[in-house]
Formats: sequence, C-alpha cells, structure tokens
Amino acid sequence: MSKKTTTRQKALRPTTRRITAQVFHALDYATLGSIYCDYGGLAFWQDRKGPCQQTGLNLATVLKARLPRAGRSLYVGAGVAELPPLIMETTELDRAVAAYTLRTLEAETLNAACQEIPFRIQAGNARRARGTFDHVWMVSVLNDPDCYPETSALSYGRANPVTFNALAFSRERAKILRLTDGCLQKLASPGLVTTSVEEIPWVTDWCRKRRVFFHVEKHDHATALVGDPICFIHVRRGEQ
Repeated sequence: MSKKTTTRQKALRPTTRRITAQVFHALDYATLGSIYCDYGGLAFWQDRKGPCQQTGLNLATVLKARLPRAGRSLYVGAGVAELPPLIMETTELDRAVAAYTLRTLEAETLNAACQEIPFRIQAGNARRARGTFDHVWMVSVLNDPDCYPETSALSYGRANPVTFNALAFSRERAKILRLTDGCLQKLASPGLVTTSVEEIPWVTDWCRKRRVFFHVEKHDHATALVGDPICFIHVRRGEQ
C-alpha cells in the first residue's frame, strides 16, 4: 500500500516570513510560559522561541508544496508551533483554516498576537468543526501527556509494567479513537494528514478499519518544541 509522492518545494514569500516574525515578537511569552510549563516558562521560551519560529517556517515550506490553493485545513491542538503553517496557508495559499485548542487562555494569547491575520484559534474540541477539509493537522495531540498520561507513557516507551494503569489506558484509548474518528471523518478525498511519527498507528488504524487507502511519506521533519518528528500521510477513498 504505497505510492511514490513527489513534491517540489517553493520558498516562502518574504511577506510570510515578516508576518511570522511580527507575530512571534508580539506573543506574550510570560503567559505562554505558564501554559506550557509547570515552572521556568519564561526561560523556556527565551530559549525556544527562535528555534520554534525557524522550524515552523521550515515546516510551512514543506507543507506548502503539498497543499492546493483555496482548500480547507483543520488544525487539532493548535499552539505556538502551528502559527507559521497557519500564516502560510492563509496568506500564501488563500486557504481557510479551522484551528482549535482545548485551552481558552492559549487561544486568547495567540489570537492577541494574530489580530492582523485572517484566522482565529478557537477554544474547544476540534470534533465540533463543520464541513470537510482536504488537510487535517494533528501533531502531538493523541499522545499528549496532560490529556492521555498512560497512552503517552506507552507511546514513548516510558510505561512501567508495575505501575501502568491498564484501566486508565483503556479509557484514554476510547477517547482517542473518538477524537480521531471525529476529525478524520471530515477529511476529503484525496486528503492529507500531518501528524507525528508516534501518532501514525492511530491514523493508519482508522484508515484500515474503513478500507481507506493511505500512504505514509518516508521522510519525516523536525519540530522545535515537543521534539516529535512530523510526517505526512496521503489518504484517498475508493482505492485498492
């Protein structure tokens, strides 16, 4: 179940880089520090904001080559790292985006820095998004240690067989399957899923159960914050 995927990358426009730099400069890192870290959040962002911006621009460049103009993207768990791709999609490709985070304060903080850009990040569950999308971005969501601690421990090889809570994991898995289905059922055909390497099994399991063709690109791409490498999965219905 594989096909060769060829893409030709084109550099981002200077305007996109300028807008991204302005947004990252305008972010309230003190507030973001309290959201992302238990302690030392401001120092964390002083160290990571530059790499996060540059890595985000690199990912936006890679993503740009894989998306058509004037489509729709669903971002599940949008945060600081997602800002460069969101800016690229809306300013260069004239795409509509629906971006969600479960944290209200995070949505407010990000939107405050993005007032001049044609998108808003919504506080809530991405399952409530309406319509169909030709691209779903779901990176480091299904293995989030805050939402799914047992699943995260298992995904990253940190699970202790003595203390691992199988019952809690079973509950988390049910929630993850509902979230995955609720978001991927909105995916148009052909469609693209951007996800982390650790989350591939959830996406491919969804595809297999529904007899949906998928192709996972061989190369992955670095991220700045969580460290999970990102990959692209091409999805098409009605193919053997």
